[in-house]
Amino acid sequence: MTTPLAERIRPKTLEAYLSQEHLVGPKGSLTQQVKRGIIPSLILWGPPGVGKTTLATIIAKESGRPFYTLSAINSGVKEVREVIEKAKQSGGLFTVKNPILFIDEIHRFSKSQQDSLLGAVEKGWVTLIGATTENPSFEVIPALLSRCQVYILEPFSKNHLEQLLKRAVTEDELLKTLTIDIKESEALFKLSGGDARKLLNIFELVVNSQDPEDTITITNELVEQLIQQKTVRYDKTGEQHYDIISAFIKSIRGSDPNAAVYWLARMIEGGESLTFIARRMIISASEDIGNANPTALIMATNTFQAATTVGYPEARIILSQCAVYLATSAKSNASYVAINKAQQTVKQTGDLAVPLSLRNAPTKLMKELGYGDEYQYAHDFTHNFVAHEFLPDELQNTTFYEPGKNTRENALREFLKTRWKDKYGY
Repeated sequence: MTTPLAERIRPKTLEAYLSQEHLVGPKGSLTQQVKRGIIPSLILWGPPGVGKTTLATIIAKESGRPFYTLSAINSGVKEVREVIEKAKQSGGLFTVKNPILFIDEIHRFSKSQQDSLLGAVEKGWVTLIGATTENPSFEVIPALLSRCQVYILEPFSKNHLEQLLKRAVTEDELLKTLTIDIKESEALFKLSGGDARKLLNIFELVVNSQDPEDTITITNELVEQLIQQKTVRYDKTGEQHYDIISAFIKSIRGSDPNAAVYWLARMIEGGESLTFIARRMIISASEDIGNANPTALIMATNTFQAATTVGYPEARIILSQCAVYLATSAKSNASYVAINKAQQTVKQTGDLAVPLSLRNAPTKLMKELGYGDEYQYAHDFTHNFVAHEFLPDELQNTTFYEPGKNTRENALREFLKTRWKDKYGY
C-alpha cells in the first residue's frame, strides 16, 4: 500500500515546517527553545491539519530527546503509566534531555487519565506535549494546564496552501514523475478549509483519478465532481464548528425557530456532540432569555439530561423541542448585562470592604469590633423586607440589574420599586 501523500511530504525539520511563523520562524518562541535545548511541557491548540503532530515530532528530533506517543482515543491510565515508566528509565530528573511524551487529542483524556500525568510532568520524568482541537481551558484539568505552556496554531493561509501544493508537485517522489498543471486551485482550498492534511488528501485523490500518461489538469470543476461534499460540509473540529453554533445561538436570540432548527440539523448531520449543543442551549437560556422566562433555563437543563440519557438518534427530537421553545420565548439579557457591569466595577474598584453590618461575627473579638451590628433581619419586618445597605459604602445606590422590558421583568421592576422606592432608579 502506498503511503499517503500527506505522510510522504511531512516536514522533518523546523526549517521545512510551513506556517506558524510566530512559533517556528527564525525568532519564534519554539525555535528559540529548541536551540537552547530547554523544552517546557506544551499544549498545542489548533484545528485539524495544521501540523501539531508534525511539530511535536520535529521538536523531539531536533532536541535529541526520546519520543513516546499516545493517542487519547486508545490509551487508558494503564498505558499512560507504562509509557511513563519507560520514559523514567530512558531519561528522568537528572538529565536535561528528558523524554518527550506526545499525547494526541489530549482533550479526550478523562480527569483520571490526566491526573496520572501530573506526577511525571511535575517531577520532570517527561516533557509533555499535548495536541488538542478544543479550548484547553475547558478540556485540560487546571493542575495539568498550569504546568504547560499553551501555543495556538492557526489554519494554513492561502499562501501556505499554495506553497504546500508546490512542494507536493516538485518534491514528492511519485508526483514529480507526473505532468501536473494546477490550472485552478480555489476548490481545493475551499474544501480543505485551511487543513493541510485534507488538502493533500483531496489533491492526491484528484491526481490518482486521472491517466498518469496524460497531462493532469486540475480545475475547480474536476475537484468538485470528484469530491462529492455538496451535501453536508461540516467539520465539528474546524472553523464551521464555531460558525454554525454561532448561527444557531443567534437564531435563538433572534426568535427565529426555523433558522434555529436548520442550524441544529446541520450540526446533528455533521456529527456534532449532543452535549455540546445542549450545553450551549443552557447558556443561551440564561444569557438571552433570563428572567423574561425563568422556565427556559429549567427546560434547557432538563434537555441536557434527557438528551444525554437517550442519545442519538432520538435525542434530536428533544434538542429540537428545546431549540424551538427557546427561540419562541420572550428575551432578556438583563442578568447577563448586570454581571458584566458588576465584574467591571470589581476590576475598577478592587476589594472594597464588606460593611460591618453584613459581616459574620463568630468570635468575641469580632463582636466587640462591631461585626454584625445594626444588621436587620428581613423576616422580622412587614413583607419580609427592610431597607438596608448591602453594597460597600463606595458603591451605594449603584444599579447593576436593570429589568428588561418584558411582562415578567416589568413585574419585577414594580416589585423593586415598592421595596427600594427611588434608591436604584427603578
